[in-house]
Amino acid sequence: MDFIRMATIKSIYNGGLRTTAQHLASGNSIITDAPVDNNGKGEAFSPTDLVSAALGSCMMTIMGIVANRSDIDIEGMEVEITKIMAADPRRIGEVVVDFTMPAGKSYSDKEKAMLENAARTCPVALSLHPDTKQTVNFRY
Repeated sequence: MDFIRMATIKSIYNGGLRTTAQHLASGNSIITDAPVDNNGKGEAFSPTDLVSAALGSCMMTIMGIVANRSDIDIEGMEVEITKIMAADPRRIGEVVVDFTMPAGKSYSDKEKAMLENAARTCPVALSLHPDTKQTVNFRY
């Protein structure tokens, strides 16, 4: 298997359990803080929040690719993500991803299956450890 390697992010530890990560191509930055329940200030996304957000964003992006390819309108789709931490070792135990499809739009069973499969097989979903439970719900 061939891999393409290129730096995409540069991060700096700022002290006080805070980091700044910069996306090299765009220059955009994200600040992270340790959560309050793990000695932090909780003033920004925690690293595990970003993993959970990445899962939801990746799912929506791949659904968008499928939707564009198949002329399915999903504009206005929303996702709410709940991260559940496990202890010993401290890690993400479960990510609950609740999709709400746009009001007033209907989807055939085939379209629903395509969109749901796209979500469940996005690169982030496939990259998470199998012990990290992914609960994905759709409201149409």
